[in-house]
Amino acid sequence: MELRVLNYFLAIAREENITKAAQNLHVTQPTLSRQIAQLEEELGVTLFHRSNHHIILTEDGMLLKRRAQEILSLAEKTRMDLNKNEHTLTGTISIGSGEFQSTAFLSALIGSFHQNYPNVNISIYSGNALNICDYIERGLLDIGLMMEPIDISKYEFVSTPQKETWGALVRADSALAKKDFVTPEDLKNQPLVISSGDSVKNMLSKWFQTDAEKLNIIADGNLLYNMAMLVSAGIGTAICIQLNCSYFGCKFIPLSPVVEANTVLGWKKDQIFSRATATFIDHAKKCSKSIFNND
Repeated sequence: MELRVLNYFLAIAREENITKAAQNLHVTQPTLSRQIAQLEEELGVTLFHRSNHHIILTEDGMLLKRRAQEILSLAEKTRMDLNKNEHTLTGTISIGSGEFQSTAFLSALIGSFHQNYPNVNISIYSGNALNICDYIERGLLDIGLMMEPIDISKYEFVSTPQKETWGALVRADSALAKKDFVTPEDLKNQPLVISSGDSVKNMLSKWFQTDAEKLNIIADGNLLYNMAMLVSAGIGTAICIQLNCSYFGCKFIPLSPVVEANTVLGWKKDQIFSRATATFIDHAKKCSKSIFNND
């Protein structure tokens, strides 16, 4: 598979029309049709359902679309990493991050790094630990800010100085909103909205001292804003970490017993990085060491 042909394929998938795709790509329609036919023959599958008016992806075509986007993204990232200036540090560093209080630490790192290397671009991807670990493994991200517990055996990392506090996000007009903290007894019969991931269920099981299957979990999500909207609508109580923001009609109440979590800025072990990424990692190590030595 050639990258050029994958670009052709994605253009057709986007337009659902070969004529429009050919116009956008500045190639002739017969040339484009021939390239896609050769791609289908090479892969041994049918990529499109064709009709007189438009074409749509088959199931195999949808799979190739996802793979093609990843391949082209990785190819572009590789090109930018290799396109370096010997005298001026350039390139793009791809960083994944969840929504944390410790994102302030990451932002400060990026800010101080940018002062020294203004020609380096930072690309931020938002997601949870599962997404970020997966993208690091596939080479689509260089570094990730992730909350423990995670399997860090594959990663080198620096710890961040900020602990994340778990609590309940409740409607401001609820009885729970009058409390200074909430206990397992307070939430025992409440419909719950939780953050995605088995690690969160395991944490809740320990805090409630019961199996997760016995909890009334009605929804999960990876973005707190969406979870807050469910709370605001009266659908349930969200179990989440505290952020430096507020949501209309909602109030955050810490858990008791207290539950806190650490975050780490991690990258894959034994990985060969671009000069820009390697320099950023060195910067992160120095800043983290300085912070913890001063505590």
